[in-house]
Amino acid sequence: MLYDNHGREINYLRLAVTDRCNLRCFYCMPEEGIDYLPRKELLSFEEMERLVRLLVPLGINKLRITGGEPFLRKGMLAFLERLSQIEGLTQINLTTNGTLTADIVPELKRIGIHAVNLSIDSLDEARFFQITRRDVFPQVMKTLEELLAHQITTKINAVVMPNYNLEDIIPLVNLTKDHPIAMRFIEEMPFNGKGAHEQTGLWDFPKILNYIQTHFPEFSKIPDPVSSTSFNYQVKGHQGTVGIIAAYSRLFCGSCNRIRLTPQGMLKTCLYDGGVFNVRDLMRAGATDEQLKMSFTDALAHRAKDGFEAEENRKFDRPISESMATIGG
Repeated sequence: MLYDNHGREINYLRLAVTDRCNLRCFYCMPEEGIDYLPRKELLSFEEMERLVRLLVPLGINKLRITGGEPFLRKGMLAFLERLSQIEGLTQINLTTNGTLTADIVPELKRIGIHAVNLSIDSLDEARFFQITRRDVFPQVMKTLEELLAHQITTKINAVVMPNYNLEDIIPLVNLTKDHPIAMRFIEEMPFNGKGAHEQTGLWDFPKILNYIQTHFPEFSKIPDPVSSTSFNYQVKGHQGTVGIIAAYSRLFCGSCNRIRLTPQGMLKTCLYDGGVFNVRDLMRAGATDEQLKMSFTDALAHRAKDGFEAEENRKFDRPISESMATIGG
């Protein structure tokens, strides 16, 4: 089994399959976008599958496919189909912006995708456009409808941003009234790409919680799943739940069970670190499975205790300036 030097079991891999995205959310990247990697610099599907098959016997049983936007990469459904056949992999989840997903939800259900995280920062079409810089709100809402219709576990992620979507918090909570949705509000993080907007007036976990409690007096704490990144609540009488992810405050680091692979194969043992080693380069240099396993276990033996230490240990790019799309949302 994989454990880090702080005794935390690692059983969850977040695998970013592309750095490309068809939205331009200002909290993630500049309006003109980022410099995308050439295809040859990305991990191939075959390389990613090899890594998953290698890590599952070491205890990785939960996989999340992220991007960029995963479905911008051709061949995704066939890749997901192959992953679903790996014995010991008990959950395959997806994070998507929902712009390209509605028509393939039946296929996701057939393949056995366990859960989908859908990014919706506003339920107002004009504000949605202001945030994403793209006119695709109807497509995203259609994806939500399809996910609910096919009874795929659905979480909605919304980054909380002053001056942009505070008025959306209550309508988003109200989505949980009649639908079994896990609505999650996320503190804004600094991963917004060079030249992107500056964070102002951060709404942190206590402020978000207090705001919701003011509008919903019967808003109570419920148990958090093991290694949950969110602090979870429920409005009395609502089908769904509400979570708050203290991503900037980094309040969940003590139970972190996840590692990340970027599209170019960089291992990140913490979202806030600068990358530990490039597994793509090792594979293409001829590393055996045993050598790759040793590289992962060695990296985890030197893992930062939390996001603050990981950020402090970065050799370059302090303050943080990369886009979330390049490291896996």
